Amino acid sequence: MKRILFVCMGNICRSPTAEGVARALAEKAGMAEHFEFDSAGTHGYHIGEPPDRRAREAAARRGYDLSPLRARQVEAADFLRFDLILAMDRDNLQLLHRACPAEHRGKLKLFLEFAPGLGVEEVPDPYYGGPEGFDAVLDLVEAAVEGLLSLHAPPQ
Repeated sequence: MKRILFVCMGNICRSPTAEGVARALAEKAGMAEHFEFDSAGTHGYHIGEPPDRRAREAAARRGYDLSPLRARQVEAADFLRFDLILAMDRDNLQLLHRACPAEHRGKLKLFLEFAPGLGVEEVPDPYYGGPEGFDAVLDLVEAAVEGLLSLHAPPQ
């Protein structure tokens, strides 16, 4: 089983969106039992809260249900438990590098490395913008999840 953690700042917009999309697309592809997905934030601003309402609404319009998810902060055990830890942007990747034991730093990557054709390296934070930002995040996340699943698909 491949364990993948998605990380943004507060764990209420980008990373729970990635978690919800990854679960749904893995399920749709018949690969759900081969993956464990989770999400967390580098900061503890929103611990225990559901994803931002706008993120939930944008996801629901595309058939993804983020409502069961709750924000949590990255913890030391995550660096041991997960095979891949995917940051939404360089700032959060840098914070992860500082917290991660040296022997696990190879697990840290930018999420959009799995969608190189997009020509974008970071998932922008939609929190302070309008609803269109949440749709743009979904576009990026869907593309990166497709790439992630294709690269880490179990052998047939």
